[in-house]
This record gives sequence, C-alpha cells and structure tokens, in this order.
Amino acid sequence: MKNSVYSAKGIILIVLSTLLIRTGLVQQSNAQIPGIDESIAKHRKGILTVKARKGDKITVEQIRHEFWFGCAISSSLGSGFRDKNDEIQYKARFLENFNSAVTENAVKWASMEPRKGEVNYSVTDNILKWTEENNIPLRGHNLFWGIPQFVQSWVKELNDEELRSTLKNRAETVTKKYSGRFAEYDLNNEMIHGNYYEDRLGPEITKLMAQWAHNGDPDAKLWLNDYDILTGNKLPDFLAHVRKMLKQGVPVAGLGVQGHLHSDTFDRVRLKEALDSLAVFNLPIRITEFNMPGQRSKYLKEKILTMTPQEEEQNAREIADYYRICFAHPAVDGILMWGFWAGANWIPASSMYNRDWSITKTGEAYRDLIFREWWTNESGTAGRKGFYSVPAFYGKYRVTVNGISREVDLLKEKGNVIVDFRSK
Repeated sequence: MKNSVYSAKGIILIVLSTLLIRTGLVQQSNAQIPGIDESIAKHRKGILTVKARKGDKITVEQIRHEFWFGCAISSSLGSGFRDKNDEIQYKARFLENFNSAVTENAVKWASMEPRKGEVNYSVTDNILKWTEENNIPLRGHNLFWGIPQFVQSWVKELNDEELRSTLKNRAETVTKKYSGRFAEYDLNNEMIHGNYYEDRLGPEITKLMAQWAHNGDPDAKLWLNDYDILTGNKLPDFLAHVRKMLKQGVPVAGLGVQGHLHSDTFDRVRLKEALDSLAVFNLPIRITEFNMPGQRSKYLKEKILTMTPQEEEQNAREIADYYRICFAHPAVDGILMWGFWAGANWIPASSMYNRDWSITKTGEAYRDLIFREWWTNESGTAGRKGFYSVPAFYGKYRVTVNGISREVDLLKEKGNVIVDFRSK
C-alpha cells in the first residue's frame, strides 16, 4: 500500500512538473524559447555590402521591412471619417507603423452587393487609390465567405444554376476590375467552419471559384484563410483541408491563419508547433487577423474597453512574444493586425492607439520591436580594399557614401546585395 502511495505521489509530481514547465513557457516574457534570437538573425537578416574607396564615410539606413508588418484598413478610410482630424491621424499613424494592409470589410461580397444588382465599388476604389499612392501592398479580403450567416439572403434565394452563374460573375468581375492591383485575395473565407457554396453546389465549387477568379486576372494569388489554427484547436482540420484543396488542384498561393482566437494570453508552444505543421506545405504563411487580447478574452466578451496599468504591461509582453515567435519562423511572411486604433477596432483594448490617439503600451511594444530591435541603421568607414559590409534585416535601404545616396533592396530570396559606388 505504501509503495502504491509513493507511486501515486511520483506520478502527481511528474504531472505537476510537466505542467509547470509548459506554463513557464506560456507565461515567460520575451518568448525565451531556446534559439529564438538566433532564428531571427538567421532567417530575417542578410548581408549588405558597399563597394566604395578606402576611407569613404558610409551610412546604411533602413527605410522599410520586406516582412509584412501590416494592419486591416477600416472602410471609413474609403467612405470618409465622420471627424476630419481622425482621418488625418488614422492615415498618418498607419503609414508610420505599417508596410502592408488588408481590407477589413470593403471587398466582402455582402458589403459590396448587399442587395442584388446594387454593387458599390467606391469604398474599395478609394482604399486602393490610397494604398497605391503610398506603396502599400493590399490583400483583398475576401472574394467569397461561405459561412451561412454571412451569405446574403438574396444569394440564398437563387436556384443552383443561378447561384453558379452568380458566383462566376462575382469572381470574374472583381478580379478583372482590379487586375494586378491586389497583392492577393482570400478565395473563400473560413471554409473549415462552414461552406454554404460547397453544400449547395458540391466539392468542386472551390476549384471553379479559383478558375473564375483567374479568368478575370490570370495572375491573381488566391489564399486560404481560417481561424483557430494557431491555438491548435482546428489545426488538424485545416491541415486536412489544405491537403484536400491541393489534391483537387486548387491553386493555393498561401495560407492565411488568423491570430485572434486566444484569450488575453496565448500558448507559446502551440503557436510554434502550429507554424511548424503548416510549414510542411512549403507555402507562404501570413497571420492575417491579429489582436492581443483576442476574442476569447474578457475584453470582447464583457465589452471591456480599457485596461489597468498592470494589464497594459502584460499585454505589451504578450504582443512582443507573439511577434517574436512568428518573426523567427522562416515560413511566416507577415503579420497583419485587425485594427490598431480604439476608434475603429472590434476589440478596442487591443489597440496601439487610444480613442484620443495617445499611444498605448501595446503600441510602444510594437514600435520598439519593429523600429528599434528589428531595424538596421549603421555607419562606418570603407576598409583597406574599399568594402563595408553589415548584417541587415531584409528590406529597403538608403545607402550614403560621402553625401551621395542610393536606395537598394536587400531581399530574403537572394540573401545579400552589393551596392557599388565605384561605378559611374
């Protein structure tokens, strides 16, 4: 009996130790997963080399990241803010913080055509005009959304032949109208959680949607996008779904996985494991819709709009950890927030800026990572043979030698770049 008691205690101690270790990984600050800083250096930095003359003064200044640090754009940017100052602030803060974007609602079919035949492209047109003027690549979210509650009632009233024809018209019309202007599209949003179109028209409809989209724009990049993947909860379902789509011949250009299904914290280990699992497809991965805290937190459930100072500090650590893990992973190409200002964010407490445009601790933590820790600004003197080399984060740079400047792209695909100031 005594041996049985000791065995039971031993088992309990082992279980508790395992839980403490796992909890430690979940709760620790700065995502101190072994080797994370080394992974960032390995996968996010290349070598920028300047050819000049011995003794030349050289500066290397980063202008932007290649990695997508982006955010959703509110439809108000396309339709007009009620307050002109908010519009000015929104645009300025967006350009200060982000190098890429996604339409929050403007491209959704139900937003464009809530009633049959009444199509409004103006909001999308205005958003695209602004992003193009500011060199911001834009994701089109989304061509279709088959969750039944988000399918317009007039679409549901169509018979099968009419439905198929209407889907074809939607895909071809949008991609043709905006040919070459969207960086990518979410083809049919959140399919593992519901697919009205497949339920009505059969399993080949997704491939047909892709074909119709390519009729309008042969170069359109079509992505999958779904949620509860990075928590691990729906990861097996999504992996099976991706395999199914690829087997059917659907031209999947990338995997969009949403990042707001956690609570006010997240499981570091599960996030890393999910990204590893998704990487086996050798497709680019973007965290397409990120909020911290997420939609399983009290801030959404109880509609809590603000945080205590202690909660703000904790949230700053959470967002920093999340971004570190994703930035360190070689398969991830970007992270896009789903709102950054409390005046236009479905989870206001997750915002980088308060309603009055004062920056939050979350915003400070974000900027500290992207524009300080992961930012390259160096200066020095060309060596004996006239060379000057620096490890630098992939992106666009301004290189200046003796007052003469040039811009150059250091791309992950190539790993290095040489700027020759000797040639005329």
